[in-house]
Amino acid sequence: MVQRLSLTQLFPGPIKTSSGLYIHIPFCKQACHYCNFHFSTKRQLQPEMIACIGQEIYLRRHYLEAVPISSIYFGGGTPSLLAFTEIDHLLTQVFRYCTVATAVEITLEANPDDLTLEKLKGLHQLGINRLSIGVQSFNDKVLQYMHRAHNSVMAQKSIEWARSAQFSNLSIDLIYAIPGTTTEDWQRDLAQAFLLAPEHISAYYLAIEPKTVWEYQRKKGKLLPISEAIAAEQFAWTIETCQQEGYFQYEIANFGRPGKFSRHNINYWCSRPYLGVGPAAHSYKGWYRQANIAQNIKYMQAIQQGHLPYTEERLSVANRVNEYIMTTIRTCWGCDLDWVARQYGVSLLAIRKDYITSIVQEGLAHYVDHKLYLTNRGKRFATKIAGDLFILDTAEANA
Repeated sequence: MVQRLSLTQLFPGPIKTSSGLYIHIPFCKQACHYCNFHFSTKRQLQPEMIACIGQEIYLRRHYLEAVPISSIYFGGGTPSLLAFTEIDHLLTQVFRYCTVATAVEITLEANPDDLTLEKLKGLHQLGINRLSIGVQSFNDKVLQYMHRAHNSVMAQKSIEWARSAQFSNLSIDLIYAIPGTTTEDWQRDLAQAFLLAPEHISAYYLAIEPKTVWEYQRKKGKLLPISEAIAAEQFAWTIETCQQEGYFQYEIANFGRPGKFSRHNINYWCSRPYLGVGPAAHSYKGWYRQANIAQNIKYMQAIQQGHLPYTEERLSVANRVNEYIMTTIRTCWGCDLDWVARQYGVSLLAIRKDYITSIVQEGLAHYVDHKLYLTNRGKRFATKIAGDLFILDTAEANA
């Protein structure tokens, strides 16, 4: 069995006493054919929106209760569309009204077509110390098919310029299982990524999401999703080659060099509190989850009137256990059944004993030291396995 490093070995810094801040920037130049995130291509409201997000940071200043923020993450949408003054305003609000850890990780998602050497130097001076660059593919035909605004030359240049601008923590996003592509196409994408040597690679399986151009084309018979066999082949190749190149698969879609894992995502997977600001952003704190309204105009109107436009859900024991299963089963640290029993009084091993035994016998999981880990084969079925482990309700939790 592969050696398993502890969370503290791979992720130095505070483990239990940190939080995260997510800032959602809901604007893009154009709509990619596969994306169903909340965004708008009408950018005339961008200055007003940034002012409202800054105001929400102030209104929510007590939400994290002075738990230090170890990660600030600009997501979207396309945060690299922002002007320096807009990023500076938002960061100023965070540092003025929130408790921020000394060695905070500040990530900005960026598209290659937005990046120049001058802009990257400016981002670095503002305090951005980690970039997540949405490359998606180094194949120009695939990029056009996806309706991306950049080409492969821009993607490579953006990474080279980021190095010149003194960025030492780069992540690139890639997508596999794209309709019409082959395993050889994906192998070439990964090979090019390895040549550029980012500290982190996120490799996402392409799902045809609702309310996207590709879902419409699929329903019309104009798009044929890639076969499960080819997708599985590409996934297996990803795991094998990333490991050979020194990238540790610490979560199903995320590969990083030790010490360069996404601190922000680890906050989510470890059930730490986080605050999300901006339209459609989510927040979490213990027994409560909040979701901001996913409508730009209504979001801004509420903030300008001093209101927080979110809905709140109180999580049951079953909710919290299931969320823990869903997130941890995907990670290299596994799902700690002993911790669930201590924290919630729920014995998953008793409730799901037959199922756990079956997936271990089938080679889909390992059960070691009270922790359930997925094997490489099992990782392909992570969503189904998590769902099969879920407890149905509080009554079952107390059974």
